[in-house]
Amino acid sequence: MPGLEPTGAHTTEANKRRAFDRLSALGTALTEQPVSLYAAAALRIGYGLFYLVFLLTEFSHRDEIWGPGSPWTPSLANQLFEQTGWASILTLSDNRVYFEACYVGAILTSALFMFGWRTRVTSILFAIVVGSFHARAVYMTDGGDNLVILMAIYLVFTACGRRWSLDARRNRLRARPDAASGWVLARQTLTTVLHNCAMFIIAAQICILYGAAGFYKVHGETWGNGTALHYVLNQELFRPWPTLSSFVDSLPLLVAVVCYMTVLLQVAFPFVLFSRIKYPVLAMMLGMHLGIAVLMGLPLFSAAMIIADAVFLPDRFYRFVADTWQQSRTANWLVRRRSQIRWHKVPRQLMRPPRESVETPATQPSDDSAIAGK
Repeated sequence: MPGLEPTGAHTTEANKRRAFDRLSALGTALTEQPVSLYAAAALRIGYGLFYLVFLLTEFSHRDEIWGPGSPWTPSLANQLFEQTGWASILTLSDNRVYFEACYVGAILTSALFMFGWRTRVTSILFAIVVGSFHARAVYMTDGGDNLVILMAIYLVFTACGRRWSLDARRNRLRARPDAASGWVLARQTLTTVLHNCAMFIIAAQICILYGAAGFYKVHGETWGNGTALHYVLNQELFRPWPTLSSFVDSLPLLVAVVCYMTVLLQVAFPFVLFSRIKYPVLAMMLGMHLGIAVLMGLPLFSAAMIIADAVFLPDRFYRFVADTWQQSRTANWLVRRRSQIRWHKVPRQLMRPPRESVETPATQPSDDSAIAGK
């Protein structure tokens, strides 16, 4: 019918306009507003603290793992680098003083990165440190180390120093906005685009990790019949607490439920991110990683995964945590202040002895003077 033709054309035009508006909104969000700044700060603090604790705990074994005294000598590492394309600043010299200087520098870099001091520079140095230590002892690494090095590289492109950092504090104290020149606007736009893309890649990396692990388990026979955890609990390499492992293994129903829930959570994780179901899923993921840390003795792997999951929490959650922390600090300060005020004022009024109790003996006649007077 001829009357329907304009309606169809109008509908097509409206759909094109809506698609254009969505693309325009997406481009605006990508170039003008950096997303998840608090989540990026949480990742910076988490991985900076993670690697700082890791280096400090392995301080007594540093020479056997990464130093000149390692069985995996720098020459062997260099031969492997020719095949893999990796590189490490630790293999540039066999000198022990050089190695000790690199180790101390790595500790300082991790601490400065965690506190957010000159983050643009320290983030690059932190990525170099993580990559160098990873490549130097590549046969002693696990999935947690692989994830940390990926996150260290991704964080270089984020604006992870804009919240909860020394950089943010310094910029706040300056309180001097930059001039709106063309160069400044171009730099801000480039920084925003790189940050948003990097945060998207971080989220995608975690989704791929969980999804691949879940779909891989689906094809496993032991995960399908619910006995995979039983075999893990009986591996001597993953039994830091044999009594606890034996106790959990003695509950076959619990073992089967944990197996099925693990597969279900990992497979469903990428599909629940855009709904409120992601919050209970993240809570269950936290419990799963804590169980891996305790039962299997893999605290570093679990910590790396828990920190990575923080990217999916919205900024309003981090602002709520920060506000709650600030309010608790303010309340504690007021309580201490009131206690100090009471301590300074109350003793002057209530702890002053009565006048009759402080009179000198000369003003109170003794029994002997009374008898002499008589």
